[in-house]
Amino acid sequence: MAKPNSASKSVETLTKVEAAKELVWLSAEIARHDTSYFQNDAPEISDAEYDQLRRRNLELEECFPELIPLDSPSSRVGSAPAEAFGKVRHRVPMLSLGNAFNDEDVVDFEDRIRRFLKLSSDEPVVFTAEPKIDGLSISLRYENGAFVEAATRGDGAEGENVTNNVNTLQELPKTLRGDDVPASIDIRGEIYLSHEDFARLNADQEAAGNKVFANPRNAAAGSLRQLDTSITASRPLRFFAYAWGEASSLPADSQSGMITAFERWGLPVNPLTQTCKSAAELMSYYADLSEQRASLGYDIDGIVYKVDRLDWQERLGFVSRAPRWAIAHKFPAEQATTILRDIEIQVGRTGSLTPVAKLEPVTVGGVVVSNATLHNEDEIARKDVRIGDTVRVQRAGDVIPQILGAIEEKRPKDSKPFEFPTVCPACGSHAEREIDEKTGEVDVVRRCTGGLICPAQAKERLKHFVSRNAFDIEGLGEKQVELFFDEGRIMQPADIFTLEARNARSEKPLEKKKGFGKKSVDNLFAAISSRRAIGLDRLIYALGIRHIGETTGRDLARAFGSWENFRRTVEGALDGGRDSEAYQEINNIDGIGPSVADALVAFFGEEHNTRAVDALIAELDVQAIEAPSAVDSSIAGKTVVFTGTLEKLSRNEAKAQAERLGAKVSGSISKKTDYLIAGAQAGSKLTKAQSLGVTVLLEDDWIALIG
Repeated sequence: MAKPNSASKSVETLTKVEAAKELVWLSAEIARHDTSYFQNDAPEISDAEYDQLRRRNLELEECFPELIPLDSPSSRVGSAPAEAFGKVRHRVPMLSLGNAFNDEDVVDFEDRIRRFLKLSSDEPVVFTAEPKIDGLSISLRYENGAFVEAATRGDGAEGENVTNNVNTLQELPKTLRGDDVPASIDIRGEIYLSHEDFARLNADQEAAGNKVFANPRNAAAGSLRQLDTSITASRPLRFFAYAWGEASSLPADSQSGMITAFERWGLPVNPLTQTCKSAAELMSYYADLSEQRASLGYDIDGIVYKVDRLDWQERLGFVSRAPRWAIAHKFPAEQATTILRDIEIQVGRTGSLTPVAKLEPVTVGGVVVSNATLHNEDEIARKDVRIGDTVRVQRAGDVIPQILGAIEEKRPKDSKPFEFPTVCPACGSHAEREIDEKTGEVDVVRRCTGGLICPAQAKERLKHFVSRNAFDIEGLGEKQVELFFDEGRIMQPADIFTLEARNARSEKPLEKKKGFGKKSVDNLFAAISSRRAIGLDRLIYALGIRHIGETTGRDLARAFGSWENFRRTVEGALDGGRDSEAYQEINNIDGIGPSVADALVAFFGEEHNTRAVDALIAELDVQAIEAPSAVDSSIAGKTVVFTGTLEKLSRNEAKAQAERLGAKVSGSISKKTDYLIAGAQAGSKLTKAQSLGVTVLLEDDWIALIG
């Protein structure tokens, strides 16, 4: 999916249609880069460019809250854990952080805290500030003071079990000391390598003829994920503790008090952590650390600010992927220049033609980079980037750079503007830019019209289907999909689950292919078989329907409960159109909106799609996903809508509180709404609720209901 034209405009000047289109693009684009970074360890853009995408997304969501899709990046974190290590379910999710990029963002962070908590201007807000270590997030479980388990962040809900490897870290205490150590606690922190140890490790790697690491973070991640624990033990990994997950009790009522307790228990904590009493003090701390950054002896990519009071952290809660009470103030990106040798066109699973810049390898911040996405043909034209140009590139972290623009004075005399192809490079079909029927605007994405006859689209759909956050089939990755597709063994998802039976009858079984022994083939079939039982949310996401990411798939699964209910409702919407009850049932799920409902109708309206899905379902045991619930909550599973101005709670705090208690918060009234909470100046939602017989509660009634 390519970058919309509206992305070059300020948010305040966008129309609602432009904003909706860009939010859809941002959701898909950020999800794609999350997969590249967290799952595949092969990111395609720089940290700075990634942060810019997220920042633009947040700006749009703040300006157009009614357009926020359920698969918004603000509700996603990390990626699925690797199968090789086994999985650990986090008792409390390990989430990510929102970002600040300048002083204004830091001031706004403090202002948001005050607005949310309804604090007076003279009430002090104390923060902790700490270096943001560029390493690998980890969760350590201690029971009765003894270390018992370690897990990576993974997708935030489930991580890799790396207990044996973490157990080799010399500076990690195997037993916590102190009278106030909880009976059980999950310690959160970062595993990293110092610059000195990294240089020594790479020297050893080079001397042994092995591949050297690009940077300390890669080296730390690679060292921790060794199946041979002796390799991990031989590498000088370090650890800083800075947070916690589930805990049977807490010895302090503040963030700074907890860090002090960690140190008292024997855990290594960063000595540069300090408290600040205002945004101004936070920015002063940031400036000081920026000057010290090069001499710290380890990599940091910013500063983390957290509200110090734990009771305020509890009230502030979370916004899907990140806490409201913390933010990361990122450092600026690094830049370099290199030559653009070629522009290649890649075809995605929805037919989108994406240009990729092939760069003369260049070292930026200690990492050699050679590729960058150019987004779309409009972006190429806007920057006037040409093959042969000397270009400025930017990166922050171990990732592929962003092209900032060309240095025109170094442009070759015979240079010509790049001509974007109008035919698909994979199948030769016409490639066109769709026109929005309502607005008349031309889509920034050029798409192949070949559909199922386009091998690139078919391959990419299959790659998406087996990806980590979809079916996550161990041993069936992108290379295997390419091979099996080219050989005609797997042409659609159902073929994956009939592969074993067909292989047994084949004159050219996999066991006889070079690189495939009997054991590896047996392992592959076992991995496929283990995925016949699949959660409804993963199945919906795996189908690769436009506008439906992981979060949207999960919310659709929770809303409908079973595959049968989901399919029946979609088919009802297909038959009855936009005015049907079925369509409105989909549309009224909080945050879904017409773009997702239309995408579902369009997908299941194609006969070749329904045939492929029916064949797939015949091979699967689709399991319902449980909706979130809360113990002893009177509103668990209920659908609530807020309207008007609340006096005792901010709207955001009220919504967050309802979700923590297991309720579904919707943005619109329907017959399935259980409660409308009406504040002052309630409008049309109140009228509609009364006409539908929905229970209406005033703010005090709501507070009494939830206790």
